[in-house]
Amino acid sequence: MILSAIVEKLKRQSKDDFKGRQFEAWLIIQAVSWYLRYPLSYRDLEGMFLERGFEVDHSTINRWVLAYAPLIEKRLRRIATPQYLQRSL
Repeated sequence: MILSAIVEKLKRQSKDDFKGRQFEAWLIIQAVSWYLRYPLSYRDLEGMFLERGFEVDHSTINRWVLAYAPLIEKRLRRIATPQYLQRSL
């Protein structure tokens, strides 16, 4: 899956970015990706993770989005092909 490849690449490139976080990098990236990709609120994501057995507060997801969305977007642009960038604009 493309998300797992992104997670692995992010882990290798910057281990310090997720250092000291209570949750693993894949969970943070999943939450941020879902928020950016789909019309979901932070409370929707909180409920979705709770259904999957992860207790994450909506304000935590908000902080993740503010902190990691620019980082993820920057790295995705770096590894994305030009065709993908043209289609997404």
